[in-house]
Parts: sequence; C-alpha cells; structure tokens
Amino acid sequence: MPFIPHTQDDIAEMLASIGADSIETLFDEIPDDLKSGRLNKVPPGLSEMEITRLMMERANQDGFYQNFIGAGAYEHHIPAAVWQITTRGEFYSSYTPYQAEASQGTLQLLYEYQTMMASLTGMDVSNASLYDGATALAEAVLMAVRSHRSSRRILMPQTVHPVYKKVVHAIVGNQKIDIVELPFCTEAGRVLPESLEKFENEEFAALVIPQPNFFGVLEQVNELTDWAHSKKALAIGVVNPVSLALLTPPGEWGSQGADIAVGEGQPLGIPLSSGGPYFGFMACKNSLIRQIPGRIIGRTNDLDGKQGFVLTLQAREQHIRRSKATSNICTNQGLMVTAATIYMSLLGPDGLRRVAEHSHANTTDLIQRLEKIPGVESAFSSPFFHEAVLKLQKPVDDVLAKMRARGILAGLNLQVFYPEMENTLLVCATETKTEVDIQNYVTQFEQALK
Repeated sequence: MPFIPHTQDDIAEMLASIGADSIETLFDEIPDDLKSGRLNKVPPGLSEMEITRLMMERANQDGFYQNFIGAGAYEHHIPAAVWQITTRGEFYSSYTPYQAEASQGTLQLLYEYQTMMASLTGMDVSNASLYDGATALAEAVLMAVRSHRSSRRILMPQTVHPVYKKVVHAIVGNQKIDIVELPFCTEAGRVLPESLEKFENEEFAALVIPQPNFFGVLEQVNELTDWAHSKKALAIGVVNPVSLALLTPPGEWGSQGADIAVGEGQPLGIPLSSGGPYFGFMACKNSLIRQIPGRIIGRTNDLDGKQGFVLTLQAREQHIRRSKATSNICTNQGLMVTAATIYMSLLGPDGLRRVAEHSHANTTDLIQRLEKIPGVESAFSSPFFHEAVLKLQKPVDDVLAKMRARGILAGLNLQVFYPEMENTLLVCATETKTEVDIQNYVTQFEQALK
C-alpha cells in the first residue's frame, strides 16, 4: 500500500479542528519521565531511493540459495497477480467483518474461501480460519474431546510434524488431555494398521492421521480412519492442501470419511518469509459445526431478494458463552486467507493439480538420481508425495554445510527431531525446480559426500 504522508497544512488543519496547539499536546497526559525523548541510536531518515538501495544491499548479504528443505514450509511459484490484488487497500486494511452491511466484499471472499476449502478437503464445512497448521491441530484435538465427552485421550502418530506435536502439547497439556504416541514402522516410514492392536481395549477421543506425514510418506488413511470409527473415536486428518489435488480428500477416507481436516495453508500462495505469517485451515462434518472455532460465513437473501453475505456463526456469541465457548479466533490471518483464495481462484482445479504433479515428479526424479550415488539410499519403502527421506553414510550436518557453501539448502537433518534416525536427510522438490536445478543438486551432492 502506498505511503501517503500528511503535509504541514494537513496537520495544522486537523489540530485546529480538535482545538490542539501541537501533536505533542495530544500526549500531555503522559508524564515526562515516561517519555523516551530523542532516539539517538536511530539513524537519520533516508530518501526512498536510499532506502531501496540499503535494503537491496542487506538482501544481497543473505545470498541466494536453491531451497530443497520443505518440512512444512514449501516454496511454490506464486503468480504476480496474487499479491498485486491482495495488497489492494480494501483487502490490505480490512478487519473482522462484524458489520455485514459494511463488509460485503470481505465476507464474499471468505465465503468463497470456505467453499474452496470444503471442496478441496471433501468436508461439509470450513471455517475462516486459524493461526497456523499447528494450532489448527490443537484446536481439532479440543474439538474431539468436547465432542467425545467420555475420553480425554488422543492417539497421535510419531509421524506427525514434530512442531505440531509440541504446539498441541503446549495448548492441551494443562487441560488434562493425554496425548498417546503411536509408533511407526522404521522400514515403511508410516503407521502400520496392525500396530493399533495394542490399543484395542483403550478408549480415545480421536486418532490423528497425517497425509502425507512428516517424512513425506503416504499413510494408509482408509484403514486408520475405519479403525478410529470402529472405536467410536474421531478421525482427524492433517493434510497438505496441494497434495489434495492428487490424493483422496479426507472426507472420502475409509467408509465414512474423516471427521475433521486441518493443515497449513502456506502452500496456497503464501511466500516463505522468515517463519511466517502462515494460516491454518479447518474443515469438518456438519455434526461438529457447533464445536468449530473461528467464524463461518453464510450466504442469504434480503427482503428484496438481493444476495448478501453474513457471519452465520460469529465469534462474538462466544463472549456470552464464556467458559463453554470454543476458542475465540477472529481476525487472525485474514490477509493470508485472502491471498490463498486469490491463488486458488487463479490456478483453478487443473492448475493446482499440475502444481502437485510437477512437485511429485521433480522429487521422484531427484531421489532416483541420488540413489545412484554410492552411500545414498532411500530410508523408507512407502510411496511419497513431494518429500522423501534419504539415508547417508556420512554425517548429515557435514553434507548440509558443504551444500550450503555451494548455494544449496539441501534438506533437513531428521536427527534433530528423531535422535534415533542418524544420518537421515529429508529432501523436498516442488514445481519451482528445473532440470538444471535438479542435476546441479545431484552433482554438488556427490561432491559433498567425498
């Protein structure tokens, strides 16, 4: 959004209108000893041209790297139109749309976002929205406990994103909710349905099912979902939205479909930017709609038959319910949702499918080439989406350091999160990688192993 400063005449006119002598007069209630005074360590102001040059110099210090990390934050191509539209003033400065008569544009966009996400996940309803994928999972856990009533235990595979697990523990750990870890098969890289036998006689509110899981591996979602329902537990799907352009949506898992689907919306048009901002999405069955946090936008007609959009389940009713309220999540990452809606609108179903197909093809190509290098092999035998785990005969940190020196962020050392997984590397390639990029990675990787 352009910066439009006030002129001295503008300032004088506004001060005269409110009867103040100066801007400082507006803050005369603040004691002098609390005022910071001059900011001596702040450099003098620069012109726009000078600022642009300074920022370019700072950016160049970071260098340019080919990114093959993934692990929950993905580098996808974002059409220029996405953020050109998103940063228009009417989107950029919009707030929680409590006043429907003044917020029809925002409400319509959120309604369209919900429609797209419900369609993508195969669920009945979507909210708009949550802070990030990790907190979305925590909210899904709380939903499951509220819905189940008799159990406060959640069965969560070790293949769920480690950061998501930490966030869930942080949010629900002091609410007398027990998170029980479900081990995975070290050969397949995923949960085997037979591993659930040990829990046959135990009661759980929900089973969490990541798809793909943190290793990029595809879980056996149909079997896991049906097992959860056979135990009267909810099935919570944690999904990558781009993968759903190819994979079976959570709403169609097993014989009845998952009950809740959550995930991180960053792959849908949100750039990688020093850890955020992101946004979480959540969709569920109609039977759980009263348990869903956040807000839900509805479409209706007024007395004149004119179409309008409203907050069907708005967060402010939760203030009245007090301790019985679901989490009151309002404005949160509204701008990110705006970008995601525009991104999905521009790409459409076919475009999103091509992104998913190219990402999978690039990762498959990269892994097949790397497996031909002595001392490199795939860690798991199961199918994957656009991430895969490699087993090396050399310390991963040494290889990553050498690759970084060559301008390549080669992946993630899994031993950081899984101490038992020594010398394992998680690698990701999206549709942004070219044949030249992939071959350069392979060439440099082979050199780094020497």
